[in-house]
Amino acid sequence: MFHDLGSALAGLGSPALAIVLFTVAVRLLLHPLYRAAVRGEKAKAELAPEIRKLNKRYGKDLQKLSQETQKVYKKAGVSMFAGILPMLATIPFFMVMYRLVTTPNPLLDGTLFGFSLGTHFTSGYAWVFLVLFALLAVVAFVTVRWQKAQVGPDAPQVPFARFLRVLPYGTVLVAAWLPLAAGLYLLTTTSWTIAERALLYRILS
Repeated sequence: MFHDLGSALAGLGSPALAIVLFTVAVRLLLHPLYRAAVRGEKAKAELAPEIRKLNKRYGKDLQKLSQETQKVYKKAGVSMFAGILPMLATIPFFMVMYRLVTTPNPLLDGTLFGFSLGTHFTSGYAWVFLVLFALLAVVAFVTVRWQKAQVGPDAPQVPFARFLRVLPYGTVLVAAWLPLAAGLYLLTTTSWTIAERALLYRILS
């Protein structure tokens, strides 16, 4: 399957460009799910002040807290899992993309600036990886800043908050262990993610 798909994409011309375009095509296909996820997240965010009040009032009574929280969501017509289920539906698509850019196939036989898309950073020095890491770090920085702006200074601290803030930078470490093709895919999809979410948060009411 992945060999045939890789052959078809490689036949379009530049394999590197094919990875970018195919990633964009998949993200466009998944766009309705992301719209649903953002709508759910925004709906839950509007209820956040009321949920915080419940936490202060019933924090020691978890059963009562759960019951009252469910009442708030039900009254507002919002699912407690809003924003989560649409994202779970995207997992199979990303599994396909991951296998495509990591499983040997004709697509990985292509090159980017003279370097094979199947090359690993750990297999030898290649300046193109340093550029890739820098771009991934920039995208991660923008993502963290945007997430921080959405949360706001008055939001309560959540468990593992520091870990969540550095999590986007994990793409750099992942790219260091995967083929160049996978790094190119990560750069494309993470850039698309932050741009898409920022736009949806702005235009969706």
